[in-house]
Amino acid sequence: MHFEPGFPRLVFRTVWISDVHLGTPGCKAELLLDFLKSIECDTLYLVGDIVDGWQLKKGWYWPSRHNDIVRCWLKMAKHGTRVIYVPGNHDELFRDYAGLNFGGIEVVPQCIHVTADGRSLLVLHGDEFDGVVLCARWLAVLGDQAYTLLLKLNGVLNRVRRALGKPYWSLSALLKKRVKNAVEFISNFEQAVAHAAYEHGADGVVCGHIHTAEVRQIGTATYYNDGDWVESCTALVEHFDGRMEIIDWAERKRLEAERSQRRQRVSAMPAKAALA
Repeated sequence: MHFEPGFPRLVFRTVWISDVHLGTPGCKAELLLDFLKSIECDTLYLVGDIVDGWQLKKGWYWPSRHNDIVRCWLKMAKHGTRVIYVPGNHDELFRDYAGLNFGGIEVVPQCIHVTADGRSLLVLHGDEFDGVVLCARWLAVLGDQAYTLLLKLNGVLNRVRRALGKPYWSLSALLKKRVKNAVEFISNFEQAVAHAAYEHGADGVVCGHIHTAEVRQIGTATYYNDGDWVESCTALVEHFDGRMEIIDWAERKRLEAERSQRRQRVSAMPAKAALA
């Protein structure tokens, strides 16, 4: 790949991201753009809910930063990255275009990825195993509305935090971890998706959908969830030796900001001492 000089990049064999929800105010476009401009990879998987068709049907919301993200993916594809798009339930419209190629971006319903160390991973969004989406779509839509309100509250909170000079923090992700029913649902979901990997004869599975990044061994299958870019801002990456890792970009930027503030305080200390 070829990028502008002067910016050191994180280099991976493969990157998975999902649940970007372009077309909604909850999308953390700035953080995602920062991540995309900080990496290069041989293969990029977009694992569903990239565009939020559900919200766009209610009202058009598409700031310029969302265009920038799409352009970034097209640029990556143009310069040699294989970009594979596996649509989810919020962008299910694109499932009708499986097998087609848009500007170098391949659209597939699901696929098998083979890691550098020879393991096969089933890649899919995961809504196929969400009982609420499958059996009660109206309830899923109602839950989506409540979730949208929570994300708006999360946005207000983080605007206040930015005004105070504090980094991004996800209230919605914290609440999800604390609520017993949500924890039980996530566990059941993980079990169902891992079983799908077993049925496909794969060594593991990579999915999104539930906005909870995780790496777990479940029976004979390894379960990977790459998280999302509305709450946790995470990605799953594969190194060139086949090693897999979850990258928490929001946490990384928070730590970078703290280190920068410490360096500024240290550099300011001699000047203060001289004035004393």
